[in-house]
Amino acid sequence: MAFKVTGVEQGEWAVLGVSGELDLMTSPVLRQRVHDVVADGHHSLVLDLSDVFFCDSSGVGVLIAARRLIRSCRGRLRLILPARGTSDGSHVNRVLGALGVRRLFDVYADVDSATSDEADPLSA
Repeated sequence: MAFKVTGVEQGEWAVLGVSGELDLMTSPVLRQRVHDVVADGHHSLVLDLSDVFFCDSSGVGVLIAARRLIRSCRGRLRLILPARGTSDGSHVNRVLGALGVRRLFDVYADVDSATSDEADPLSA
């Protein structure tokens, strides 16, 4: 599966769907897309990582940098990990947990809950 980042708007939220491997070669693409979204004035961002099947430390670095950027704009960043990943752990969820940074992110199971102010994030 080739790496791909797609973008849509859902209400006040910009949603970037990421698929493939998030690694040293592809993470700059996601970093640029996040910067472009913020430069376009969106400070509420959802990163849908449901279709990411591999993530290395450079991918995690992009997620942390995105969090820092959004926080500097007083915005909100939410991640989507697949629903099955909340219990048995998607790859990204396991990597974030192993590195001790999972607690830094608000994680949701799907786009609808991530873009709703009614839903609470999933626990770490």
